[in-house]
Amino acid sequence: MAIIEVMESSGPRRRLRARSPVSLEPIGEFECATAEDVRLAVERARKAQSDWARLDFDARAEVLYRLLDQFVQRQDEVIDAVVQETGKARSDAIALEVYAPCDALAYYAKNAKRFLKPEKRRIHGLLGLAKKLRIVYEPLGVVGLITPWNGPVALSVVPLAQALMAGNAVVHKPSEVTPFSALTVKRFTEDAGFPPDLYQVVQGDGETGAALIEAGVDKISFTGSVATGRRVAEACGKRLIPHTLELGGKDAMIVCADADIDRAAEGAVLGSCMNTGHYCCGTERVYVVDAIYEPFLAKVIERTRQLRQSDQGESDVGAVFWDKQLDIIESHMEDARNKGAVVHVGGRRNPNLKGLYYEPTVVSEVNHDMALMTQETFGPIVSIMRVRDEEEAIRWANDSEFGLNGNVWTTDTERGFRLAERVESGGVCINDMAMTYGIHEAPFGGVKNSGLGVVNSEAGLRGYCHAKPISADRRGKGKIQGGYPYTVKSEAGMQKLIRFWWGGRLGRWFS
Repeated sequence: MAIIEVMESSGPRRRLRARSPVSLEPIGEFECATAEDVRLAVERARKAQSDWARLDFDARAEVLYRLLDQFVQRQDEVIDAVVQETGKARSDAIALEVYAPCDALAYYAKNAKRFLKPEKRRIHGLLGLAKKLRIVYEPLGVVGLITPWNGPVALSVVPLAQALMAGNAVVHKPSEVTPFSALTVKRFTEDAGFPPDLYQVVQGDGETGAALIEAGVDKISFTGSVATGRRVAEACGKRLIPHTLELGGKDAMIVCADADIDRAAEGAVLGSCMNTGHYCCGTERVYVVDAIYEPFLAKVIERTRQLRQSDQGESDVGAVFWDKQLDIIESHMEDARNKGAVVHVGGRRNPNLKGLYYEPTVVSEVNHDMALMTQETFGPIVSIMRVRDEEEAIRWANDSEFGLNGNVWTTDTERGFRLAERVESGGVCINDMAMTYGIHEAPFGGVKNSGLGVVNSEAGLRGYCHAKPISADRRGKGKIQGGYPYTVKSEAGMQKLIRFWWGGRLGRWFS
């Protein structure tokens, strides 16, 4: 994530400049959209949406497939844009910002028709003898998409694919600290032949995001911090706008006594350091049972020491994307040291690199009095805590205001499922780092302070629609049953029916 500076501006639009977290050199400037700019964008989107919604699913899918072709053929443009403004490792950029968008575009283009086709539903009981029911999924209209800096392309394209296949138009406010990745996506949509104004980007900071909520959109899809998420929820609540919030995490990893130590150690390092630790379902707390604690810690230290960090050539761990995030990482580490944590690897800015690089770090002797184990750190740090057994691990894992994802490591998969069910989180992985977001069949969302609602899957796709029930009388002629006039005879008949239907087993069986 770039370093952002406020520039002088002669007009009504605030002007910002971004500097690279790798070289610290300027990489570009941009203007923040005004509230009027945003309002006009939403107006244009609404006009484009009416035509888009009339297209059938196959026609919409064809447009998404053309966007997919752009990603496949122009991968380096995405990678270069993302690496320039985030400093993430090139391999992370390929996996997160190219592969993931491609997978999402293909999945929803293929499956949206099946997920959103009208459904006939059986009506229970006596009413089912007289009525029939159909559910149709109608697009909401214009979706406001507010996305973060840690996955500037993936976390934009995945919800974009869902919103578009559901028949909506999208106005997108990307993070001000990764402004140029969104413009790459915009160029791709234009070259893919998207209808004008179906997808628009409005650059800016928090003021621009607030303006988007106030501009008359029909839903907000937000990914970002808990603090900002609360403000988004309050603003949406005032306007009665549906919204999904994918917020912060402090994911716990539980390493059982029977775990494959080599695989678990690899999972801890990758889960903590991938994308420089900048992803919401990254592993931030590792609870290891006493029986295998020492060999596990040794393996993690060994693997972390092998990680490469460089601003040139091959690198495993990239720069910290944002200078403000680096401040948080350093603050959490200082607090942990002062309270007795032991640093085995790293624990400092990389003195050999110019940019915002924090060394891959392993720290033990941590506890829940430390910010490192309770607040979202979002850095390349493996924080390991010794516990007596799996029961204690579960208690500490659940001792958190967050609940986005988590993982359990054991060679007994069924036991792993039982433990996973007791972890208070939106999802859990067994014998792997957090992979739920990349499994499009799985609804992704958090509990506690980690979010509201779900994204992805059939449920997430339907969240971009209004599910409209349409019921019809099977006869459609003659007198309406139970209608006027009300009489003593009709009332007695209704009571007799109630006694007959639910007084025995018949009505309960048919319900």
